[in-house]
Amino acid sequence: MRENRHLRLALVLGVAGLCMITLIMAPMMMISGFPSFPSITGQAQPDCGKNVQTVGDESETATSDIPEEYLKLYREHGQKVGVQWNVLAGVGKRETDHGRSTLPGVRSGVNYAGAAGPMQFLISTWGGKAKIKIPSTFNGYASDGDGDGWADVYNPADAILGAAKMLKRNGAPENVRRSLFVYNRAWWYVDQVMEIAEKYAKDGEVATPPEADDSCDEPMLEAAPTGTVAAILQYALAQRGKPYIWGGTGPAGYDCSGIIYMAYRSVGLTIPRTTFGQWPFGVQVSAGQEQAGDLVFFNSGPGTGPDRPGHVGLVVSPGKMVEARCRLCGPIKVTTYRERTGIVGFTRPLQHPQILEQLKLREQG
Repeated sequence: MRENRHLRLALVLGVAGLCMITLIMAPMMMISGFPSFPSITGQAQPDCGKNVQTVGDESETATSDIPEEYLKLYREHGQKVGVQWNVLAGVGKRETDHGRSTLPGVRSGVNYAGAAGPMQFLISTWGGKAKIKIPSTFNGYASDGDGDGWADVYNPADAILGAAKMLKRNGAPENVRRSLFVYNRAWWYVDQVMEIAEKYAKDGEVATPPEADDSCDEPMLEAAPTGTVAAILQYALAQRGKPYIWGGTGPAGYDCSGIIYMAYRSVGLTIPRTTFGQWPFGVQVSAGQEQAGDLVFFNSGPGTGPDRPGHVGLVVSPGKMVEARCRLCGPIKVTTYRERTGIVGFTRPLQHPQILEQLKLREQG
């Protein structure tokens, strides 16, 4: 096992977007039952965001190797967070053989690298303590996966939910390899987990979620309320996979408000550049009435609040948005927002008088 040495908290509040927490875990053991590895470890719109966890049945290897309780938790929390269940299971296998390991740090205490629990979180990565009352304020991935009010690093339900959140934060489900590299910064570790994940899937694959597939673009664009909105979406969707760059307006990368600013500019419309400027600009829209082309804002990070949101996404279909979340959160992607905390509200820039005038001039031209 290699000792992980990084605990990084990056919170950047500026022209747009906030960098979130990225933390590193310590893996701990050799796998049994797999190849021998080293022991160092608008209109009605289609919902293209069908959860990735509905895809991919378990292989015979998975059902025979994964304890029933763990398999249920990988499925449940993978679906809840939006990461591939078999990738979670691959991590659980690689770390502690799904909690069956008797090595130090699995059921109590920590191993020599400071890792604990079935998914091998550093205690500092978890939140500073092995068991944390929920809700409370902490920096980490401590999670209450069984609803008992506690985030216990040794509880499989809590640990698996925390691992799912970490993978999601760092690029999954689209960029699984990147998210696993952040989990443990070694490419051999990534290769091992991916091999296990593929063996656990009946089709032998680590599936890509529908919202990351270009084939979902066409129905979304066809369902856009206007041709202008369709063109805005087309620009934004084309930026998927590019990195978050603070202050970025492309083409190499963008921040959260930068991609929206440029998507509107691509059709000849000018809106404010920053999140703080975009929030008061658009006409307020009630939750549930938002449509493609609208903006969804979040109270995210220090210095932000209900009247000063710090993060924004572009609505592309019901419950889905394109967002450039933060430098350590993975590439620009389509994500869900309905279950995200801290939503401040929705706005419709296309109803602002200045935009209406710009549209009128465009039609006349």
